[in-house]
Amino acid sequence: DTLYFFGDNNFTEWGPLFQHYVPPPFRIPGTSPAYSFGIAGSGSGVPFHWHGPGFSEVIFGRKRWFLYPPDKTPHFHPNETTLAWLQHTYPTLPPAQRPLECTLRPGEVLYFPDRWWHATLNLDTSVFISTFLG
Repeated sequence: DTLYFFGDNNFTEWGPLFQHYVPPPFRIPGTSPAYSFGIAGSGSGVPFHWHGPGFSEVIFGRKRWFLYPPDKTPHFHPNETTLAWLQHTYPTLPPAQRPLECTLRPGEVLYFPDRWWHATLNLDTSVFISTFLG
């Protein structure tokens, strides 16, 4: 299971957390960042989707990321988990059709560009926070 917590932008709900956490210093002029905080079990994740740009940081555990640019729609079933996609679809992809990928560890941050397809897989019990820039 994965639990996500979304807070407001005036830090009312996030005040105690942000006394200990410093978000990435990058911004898009004229916008306010939005945050989500997650706790997830090993093997859970989010299937392929896209949205505006942002950062994701792992606080505890490891999170594997799979990314495709906006002009390269990944082959996936919307009701399939990332773990199922990795076990069944990923091995059949020719190398040129495989996504960019990386594994984030505690203290590491990934920037995901605007409209890039991405999916995640928590390799361990994980705690993470995302900063949405749009």
